Amino acid sequence: QVQLVESGGGLVQAGGSLSLSCEASGRALRGGVMVWFRQAPGKERAFVGGITWALGRTITADSVRGRFIISRDNAKNTMYLQMNNLKPEDTAIYYCAASAKWPPPTNPRDYSAWGQGTQVTVSS
Repeated sequence: QVQLVESGGGLVQAGGSLSLSCEASGRALRGGVMVWFRQAPGKERAFVGGITWALGRTITADSVRGRFIISRDNAKNTMYLQMNNLKPEDTAIYYCAASAKWPPPTNPRDYSAWGQGTQVTVSS
């Protein structure tokens, strides 16, 4: 079984901060890597970043590097996305998924299971 549940989205003004959570269970825990993607209306789902369960090694996309921080709490089977200095272009539905590769694939077609997503809206 695989289960991924995102939470924490909301409405925030540009320059503000927001923290997202992704709780994983079942098969999502076995691959060793968790990732964040986001999808804006009319656009392809885009890679945001990822983290390993074992050592907490992280990778982030150029578009968010220096602003977003990925972390995890293994005891809670939860990955986090701390988003700082938010910009209107960060507006999207944010999804999490699991991978068995490092670095994780950046093509959303390489993932077969996603959470339900959580909406982040940044106003100017």
